[in-house]
Amino acid sequence: MPTQNLNIVDNIENLQLDPAQQVELNTLLNECHEYLDSCDDDLIIKAFKLSFFSHEGITRASGEPYYLHPLEVARILIKEIGMDDVSVAAALLHDTVEDTSVSLDDIRKEFGPVVAHLIDGMTKISGVFKNKGVKQAETFMKMLLSMAEDLRVVLIKFADRLHNMRTIQHLPRKKQLSIATETMELFAPLAHRFGIYNIKSELEDLSFRALDPTGYKFIARKLREKKDAREAFIARFMEPVEEQLENAGFRFEIKGRPKHIYSIYRKMTRQQKPFEEIYDLFAVRIILNEPHTKEDCWRVYSFITDYYTPIPERFRDFISVPKANGYQSLHTTVITNTGQKVEVQIRTEKMDEIAEKGFAAHWRYKEGPRKEQDINRFVDWVRDVLDNPRPDAATEFVEDFQLNLYTDEIYVFSPKGELITLPKGATPIDFAFEIHSEIGERALAAKVNGKIVPLRQKLKSGDQVEIITGKQINLNPDWINDVVTHKARARLRQFIKQKERKVAEDGRHQWNKKAARAGIEISDQELAKIASKLKYSSLQKLFFDIGSGVFDVNRLTKAVKSYVSKGRLDEEKEQEPGEELQTSDHYKIAYDVSNPQGPSEGLILNGQVTDVKYSFARCCNPIPGDDIVGFISREGDIKIHRVSCKNTRHLIKTDGERIVDVSWARSSGSQFMAAIRVIGEDRVGLVSDISSLISKTLKTNMKSINVTSDSGMFEGTLIIMVEGINHLEKVLAQLQKIDGIKEVYRYE
Repeated sequence: MPTQNLNIVDNIENLQLDPAQQVELNTLLNECHEYLDSCDDDLIIKAFKLSFFSHEGITRASGEPYYLHPLEVARILIKEIGMDDVSVAAALLHDTVEDTSVSLDDIRKEFGPVVAHLIDGMTKISGVFKNKGVKQAETFMKMLLSMAEDLRVVLIKFADRLHNMRTIQHLPRKKQLSIATETMELFAPLAHRFGIYNIKSELEDLSFRALDPTGYKFIARKLREKKDAREAFIARFMEPVEEQLENAGFRFEIKGRPKHIYSIYRKMTRQQKPFEEIYDLFAVRIILNEPHTKEDCWRVYSFITDYYTPIPERFRDFISVPKANGYQSLHTTVITNTGQKVEVQIRTEKMDEIAEKGFAAHWRYKEGPRKEQDINRFVDWVRDVLDNPRPDAATEFVEDFQLNLYTDEIYVFSPKGELITLPKGATPIDFAFEIHSEIGERALAAKVNGKIVPLRQKLKSGDQVEIITGKQINLNPDWINDVVTHKARARLRQFIKQKERKVAEDGRHQWNKKAARAGIEISDQELAKIASKLKYSSLQKLFFDIGSGVFDVNRLTKAVKSYVSKGRLDEEKEQEPGEELQTSDHYKIAYDVSNPQGPSEGLILNGQVTDVKYSFARCCNPIPGDDIVGFISREGDIKIHRVSCKNTRHLIKTDGERIVDVSWARSSGSQFMAAIRVIGEDRVGLVSDISSLISKTLKTNMKSINVTSDSGMFEGTLIIMVEGINHLEKVLAQLQKIDGIKEVYRYE
């Protein structure tokens, strides 16, 4: 840390920037004037200078001067989120207190209490995220608590994370996986809840690019290849509508951009379809310039449906019923005369800015008490999610949180007509807890649209729901599988824990009686060691199994007598195979690549070809050419997963210290299993043609083929042995040429 930082704050007014930095400062000021409602130039100039001089001599992993990072964070806040000048100053200074000799008191003296408060919030968040002993879920809860004090703290954190993701390629691979997973699991869903669609989409795409470079590049290439055709189609599609809008005097803008890459990937994996079969790769957006109103949006909708046939079930009116984050727009999907489906979004200029920039833009259009109400409502939502101060498991908290953030919403009504927003898939149980926890606890039945329905029935938008309650608590542990809201899940978990505790207490009581009759005296500490020998992770779980009748208390008596008769209990836990490897920073067992006797194929681990025992995960069946990652098992060997595997993200999140960076070594003809899905028109000899092509023409070993036929169409799954991704792609390309085959893709 440069010692000159000690005198920077007192002399900040007199410090002179180099010409290059002066140009950067002037550019920043120009952007502030263009994008912000107002700007205190002196505040920004002083913050820029302190940021530059306090970080002088410090570089990032990329080798660039460190001050460029807070500068880019500030520019994201200005151009992509649209915050105020105070937030911009805080962004420029957000790392000074943590990384330089500048103190929070220095910031408070020079920039005032608000900037100091924002930087203090950012510093606390950064400190929590750097604490390796704290799980991600717990750090996220602390971040939310900080956010509830001042929402600008988390908006600055969004900008900070976005720039870090834009430069993530300069970090080691293992760190990339950890940060990208955290971003995908936590930051992107929260950005979605804030309504910052542009930030959310880019965070997802950048995370996807880091986690699965091959999948990202494939979709990006496909989008580039179809760019000209897509633009030509949009022009043809909009031509008749544009003419009618212009004749009616509308002032408008048309955007036809592709869906972001990760959303396309999710559709491909969820629907198990190749890229070419995803029809809604882009959306046409019609934006009405000021002073057009929401009524005009409906007129535009009528023009669209004059020319194209709408699909009723794909219509969404978010203007009359906005999303919880303020999002408003009309959505419809129409069919052209050539049978193509096109999604169309219609909104005003104001609605579009709120949709792109979210809550920050929403504030700009609010004044006085209403603005304060909206902010308070959002803060209340955050605190409501945190109403259980000590969740039973931090990971469960995050899963619930993501479920509430990252899902489609439905809108239902109370008997008095009050509008209640719930996640898609919610039941009357969720509705009851949303109204009040006591109603949820005492719910007996529900009326939906006047008819008695099961409490587990899924609700739909527009349903009117009434809960019938009793006098006693009527919680059912089985409801945990039916509810989707955090409130309901948290209370049911608490109820289940209480029941488990009572069963465990009964198990302990059985043991105490048995031990007293047998004259056994043993401490809980020693008993816990015996429970461990019996493969129980805790004494409480052993007592629960005794109380529930799963484990006979007589077995425990025999085990205790057996261990006591030896005259001692093991003082140290026996080291499990591979335990040392689990906790080591570097996996040490590896061949030296310079050893001519070393293996010529396998895996490269920490830069060396390894002879450590490894196997390939059956959930994703990686083959050479796939992006892969290693996971150290408790036995000490390595399980290889594809980075895109759904289990990989879970492993990175829950056991990140077990992840190791691996890559493919050179291969000498080894064979790997791969699955292929084939769909097409059924005909005589088709299976024979497929078998002949694979076995005879392509000289590829086919392990199995399973084909079903219905109404003239067939679907087949082939299991083949390939040398790598290039071999597999060659097989896919040749299968596509067989007469009658419509779709061919690698099957997950």
